[in-house]
Amino acid sequence: MKPSQIYSKTMPFVWAKLLLRLAAVVIAAVIFAALMGIARLFNNEGVFAMMFLIWLSVTGVVNFALNHYMGYLVKAGHIAVITEAVVSGRVPNNQVAYGKQMVKERFAASNVYFAVDQLVSGAVKQLQNVLEKAGNALGFVPGMDAAVKIGKLFIGIALGYIDECCLGYTFYKKEQGAFRTAADGVVIYAQNRKKLLKDAAKTTVAVLVLTAIVTLVSFLLFGMVFRMLGWNGFAAFLLACLVAWAVKSAFIDSYMMIKMMTSYMSEAPTTVITFDLYSKLCGWSAKFKELFQKGQKESPAPQPAHATAGISPQSAAGTATVPQSTAADGDKPVFCGACGAKNPKDAKFCGACSKPMA
Repeated sequence: MKPSQIYSKTMPFVWAKLLLRLAAVVIAAVIFAALMGIARLFNNEGVFAMMFLIWLSVTGVVNFALNHYMGYLVKAGHIAVITEAVVSGRVPNNQVAYGKQMVKERFAASNVYFAVDQLVSGAVKQLQNVLEKAGNALGFVPGMDAAVKIGKLFIGIALGYIDECCLGYTFYKKEQGAFRTAADGVVIYAQNRKKLLKDAAKTTVAVLVLTAIVTLVSFLLFGMVFRMLGWNGFAAFLLACLVAWAVKSAFIDSYMMIKMMTSYMSEAPTTVITFDLYSKLCGWSAKFKELFQKGQKESPAPQPAHATAGISPQSAAGTATVPQSTAADGDKPVFCGACGAKNPKDAKFCGACSKPMA
């Protein structure tokens, strides 16, 4: 199923996102009007500044309650339905009920989903910082500073959808724990980064263009209305920004998320980790290390060799290893000496633990 088809068929989630964000905008506008009215009574610049700071704080709380709590759950349901559409080629009939049920089954409680989402997002941001530091190291090259800034912008937008892709993978791999699957999802993204970032380049350009259009239209619309009515121009600017943000978050981000998830899920099911990215990512990101270790606690069975990535030697000392099997004759498989997994006779790396085959 094409991204445009999935987008059109999952519009109930898009409208739900828009309603939540517009509700936050309306509440923010009412609070702003009330606080500025109070400040006007005193007619003092200090009071205006204080009321504006109070407005920013209260608006932040409202935004968190509506969009970071209820909005997260709507996003999770949307991701579950998108995953089903990409994998099976169909959208469930009652997609809202399906998304709600899938979130309950996969994460049991909303706080588990929040924990997974925050750890994945944190890991992605830390990995982004690693890439930015690499770019800063080239700052001495003439003209490179502008290129680095453009690269940071691209990376920020491109990596902004990784967490949704990884959460989508948790709905696909239902037999594993959510934390472990999310960690695997980050590794899969890292291994397929060339193709996925190439697709993300197109996504980044589309995001920038559409966001610019939405913002410009909002500024023109509210600017003209407020000017005709003789209202405050600064209030028009703030309201235009909030509405543009609401439209972008609901419509643009949803479509770009579907685009990236479609690209990601076309690679993830067939990806075999061919080298140990777990240890490397644990070294780069404390959040990924925490996500990875939580994933290991979910699985009572003995873990393959890469499961000790980011874990101290003392805690990993009790992990049993399976003796190396000799290569079999003919078409018989060979077994990994680190984890005991069965592999094709010509495999160079273990498909389960990613260790080199002896």
